[in-house]
Amino acid sequence: MRATIERATLLKSLSHVQSVVERRNTIPILSNVLIEASEGGKIKLTATDLDLQVVETFAADVETPGATTVSAHTLFEIARKLPEGSQVQLHAADGRMAVNAGRARFSLATLPREDFPTIAEGELPTSFEIPASSLIQIIDKTRFAISTEETRYYLNGIFLHVTDDADPVLKAAATDGHRLARVTLPRPAGAENMPDIIVPRKCVAEIRKLLDESGGNVIQIDLSASKIRFTFDSVILTSKLIDGTFPDYSRVIPTANDKLLRIDPKAFSQGVDRVATIATEKTRAVKMALDKDKITLSVTSPENGTAAEEVSGQYSSDSFEIGFNARYLMDILGEIEGDIVELHLADASAPTLIRENDKSAALYVLMPMRV
Repeated sequence: MRATIERATLLKSLSHVQSVVERRNTIPILSNVLIEASEGGKIKLTATDLDLQVVETFAADVETPGATTVSAHTLFEIARKLPEGSQVQLHAADGRMAVNAGRARFSLATLPREDFPTIAEGELPTSFEIPASSLIQIIDKTRFAISTEETRYYLNGIFLHVTDDADPVLKAAATDGHRLARVTLPRPAGAENMPDIIVPRKCVAEIRKLLDESGGNVIQIDLSASKIRFTFDSVILTSKLIDGTFPDYSRVIPTANDKLLRIDPKAFSQGVDRVATIATEKTRAVKMALDKDKITLSVTSPENGTAAEEVSGQYSSDSFEIGFNARYLMDILGEIEGDIVELHLADASAPTLIRENDKSAALYVLMPMRV
């Protein structure tokens, strides 16, 4: 195999594929990227961790077609350190790959492409298109609530499902047992019989990176009950789905919370952040005392002392106190785009519903803490 590629093109493509590759691998070939050069002047890079696979195709000057695999992180670091604007020559033969650019010469060990695993997609019966902006909204407004607890593996992703109502919708939800985030969007054409799926956390993170560069394009999604494929302009990402049942989260969304607090999310979040400075790392609990149009945030820490701050908001129900984890509350407030956020409260032990208003696509539920 012999080909010449612009450094910028190589670097951009390698940055997409190498982040899939785990730093530590028990199977050596999983540390490698598969490079396939074809006669039509196309180079295809493939990387996988056996659960997730990214394939990127780009134009290059191919002298001799062929394929090989080489360490993804090493090649990425080389490309990153080469001078801007340089032409990179790749030449693979006899178990080595030469990488030459300007006066720099590298010779890297390779592994045969025959050993490189690929994810068998099988049938992907459901297929639809979704605007990049909608996918960004789904991910940004839910991913902070994805659980990182490996024991409840079915919570380690974003749950996607569709409804068949008069106004059919696509719902995306994530929860870690302490908070829940849900986004509702109109159902895309073609998603009618979509199975309920859980998209894994790592796949979500990779998709989000690719979306930043996709501009305002439309993303093609094909899926079955066990696999999902996202097609961007030059990148195809295929992932296994989490094999598990997501809990019926609609039961925890409160419908009868009668105390309403309306408040500026930025001022509220900054107030929470300030008083949480002295909270103990482990609990991060902030107490909120609600009075008529007055909210007092306070923290008492046996080691550090106390802090309190008054924040103004609109509240006209009975006075009461409730505690929240400061980090969780700030995560939710950070996703509110408007100038007002609504907190629908019931009592100090019941879940609180948080949303911009009743028309907004995103809705959050936060469990209180004892303080």
